Amino acid sequence: MEAESVATILCTSKQTRFNIAAPNYRELDIEGLSITVTSGPRPNAKGKGKAKQSEGTEILTNAKLRLKAGQRYALLGRNGTGKSTLLKAIAEKLIPGIPEQTRIVLLQQTDASHVNVDDAPQGSSPSGNESRAATVLEEVIERATSKHEVEREIEVLSSGIESGNPYGALRGLRKLHYDRLQKELFLKDKDARLRSGARGLQARKALTAIEKKVAEFQSQYEQRDEDISPEDLARETTEAADLLADLQLQVDPSKLADVETRAKKILTGLGFSDEQLQKPVSNLSGGWRMRTSLASALLQEADILILDEPTNFLDLLGIMWLQRHLTFVAESADPPTLILVSHDRDFISLCTELLIINHKDLTYFHGDLPMYESSQAEKKVYLTKVKEAQEKHKEHIQQTIQRNMREGKAKDDQNKIRQAKSRQKKLDDRWGLEVNAKGGRFKLNRDLPGYHYTSRAEIDIPPEQKPVSFDLPQPTELRFPGALLSLEGVSFRYPKSTKTRAAPPLVLSDINLTINEGDRVGILGLNGGGKSTLIKLLVEETRPTSGTLTSHPRLKLGYYSQHAVEALQRAGLSEPGLTALALLAREVSGELDEGELRGLLGSLGLPGRLASDVPVRKLSGGQLVRLEIARVLWRRPHLLVLDEVTTHLDYETVAAMRGALRDWPGAVVLVTHDRWFVRGVVEGLVDDDSDGGSDTLSLGDGDETPRRRDVYRVRGGRLVRLEGGVQEFEDSLEKRVKKLMDM
Repeated sequence: MEAESVATILCTSKQTRFNIAAPNYRELDIEGLSITVTSGPRPNAKGKGKAKQSEGTEILTNAKLRLKAGQRYALLGRNGTGKSTLLKAIAEKLIPGIPEQTRIVLLQQTDASHVNVDDAPQGSSPSGNESRAATVLEEVIERATSKHEVEREIEVLSSGIESGNPYGALRGLRKLHYDRLQKELFLKDKDARLRSGARGLQARKALTAIEKKVAEFQSQYEQRDEDISPEDLARETTEAADLLADLQLQVDPSKLADVETRAKKILTGLGFSDEQLQKPVSNLSGGWRMRTSLASALLQEADILILDEPTNFLDLLGIMWLQRHLTFVAESADPPTLILVSHDRDFISLCTELLIINHKDLTYFHGDLPMYESSQAEKKVYLTKVKEAQEKHKEHIQQTIQRNMREGKAKDDQNKIRQAKSRQKKLDDRWGLEVNAKGGRFKLNRDLPGYHYTSRAEIDIPPEQKPVSFDLPQPTELRFPGALLSLEGVSFRYPKSTKTRAAPPLVLSDINLTINEGDRVGILGLNGGGKSTLIKLLVEETRPTSGTLTSHPRLKLGYYSQHAVEALQRAGLSEPGLTALALLAREVSGELDEGELRGLLGSLGLPGRLASDVPVRKLSGGQLVRLEIARVLWRRPHLLVLDEVTTHLDYETVAAMRGALRDWPGAVVLVTHDRWFVRGVVEGLVDDDSDGGSDTLSLGDGDETPRRRDVYRVRGGRLVRLEGGVQEFEDSLEKRVKKLMDM
């Protein structure tokens, strides 16, 4: 069976012949899943006849998608392996085998304006006009209850019943049925256009049936009053009254009050103030719209909840609250099945299962990410040793067989020849695994079902994945000592507004910070605390109101902005043919040749044709991060100021960057909400185990000079050093998280 999205996604899977009377909509068990992303249909060579599908990129080939009800899955995979495509295929039910009744809610990291949901009533969106004028609270409630649509239907029925016209109730009922049929017709038509193959045939049959139903009701809808029989009038008047009562129950004040209470609790947990709840959604920035979308997803009733990088726009308080909230929901009586994508390793620790997409296949692991990485490493070491030992043993047996064969032929000893041939056949047919997957002795009829050329499976060592490339160039020499950057008594307030005479409050007050070569400084804080202003001062995008900021005369500073990816996306759209190599060449103005530029891009994971042939507008978020880092590093800076640099990256790239920055001899100022990343880069932890990790790494191999590793918190405009580092900051937020959960 086959299905196709309107643009690019083709899905196939094996289907059971058995009728499952009562399926569990929170579970998926799909065999033989293949997903291909294409560039859409293209005309045939002669330009006539049916369009042909262009060749595509395979995401999955004959994989098994198995989700158990109520479990929490962390979806892992490198950038470009197809995680977002898989999630979209699940959410849009393009995969044959996903029941249409399954309520699936998807939050996409690339969509900051709305949550994509299925067409079930529980997830229907408000109309466009209502959505544009809605406040944050109204928007979230509407997505969970379809309140406006229900109220509109109540208004239609109430107007007819209360009109005094004996035919008013009937007309209102028929108007409501007509509107519902038109909506259903629209959805069936959309479904038929989205799908192909056997599922497309079913969708077209359903479309034909609803078209027939609409045509039949049209004559009834346009029927004149005098042609309506008294029996129909009485029956439909009663139906209208009953339906009105049902609709009024759906918007019962007590029920809506409960929904509103839950919505406020979720929005407050995600950082919204009471004042922000009443602001129009259209006035929000992209980050706050994403939070609104996340709140909508969390409030809706869902069988499968899919969250793709939900922490991208949250501060640490919001991340910790969301982590606690999802854990609380998972422990409830009837939790949804959760699929989570996140580069934040501390955050995904809430998941109990791993779903790994790699080599066009899906694999599963029960446990967390450190356990998985440890087990994979151990398994590979064990299998490698077993295979090497078997190969030596096999070589010894082969030599013995060859010697016996030579001696048998020389002496015309047929018994020895037959014995040698028998041993050779056994070597060819029964060589391989000696233990099964559970560690017991291998048995053919139990451990290797089906037909095979040999009676034992080969020892399959997991293929060596090419390590994520992330090499940082050495900073240039300063030639004479001195602090790289120094802030002494720095304060900052925005200029006085022309509308008011009062001076605006201080954003930063009495900041003292000195950064020397090799230092590691982490800056933590909640949104609105002054981190962004402090960063702008450090990179001299703005000047202090009072105090002094001095820098080393030969300082080369590299700044990665949290808005860098969006800026590159805009640049790519304005110049459709612009490539990463061309953009970088234009900026270096001849200071580096093409070979050096390619070497830099390649060391950061943008090699060969990816750098020179693929336009910037077609690069993924993770690839754009690498390009921006190349723009920062080509000058070989002494100091890196990194603001939310891990956003858009997969967990393996984050780990590679963590290791590279930890060992780099230059100085780093890091602003991020990723606790695991700060522990590695700033605090120097090699392993962040459950016990907190105790292994530290001093900067600079062979450098006896101790390096400073400080974590600061910006709060209320003041910069305070945290003696306990990241853990102290996390502990300070625990009480607030608990209070938000108990609201």
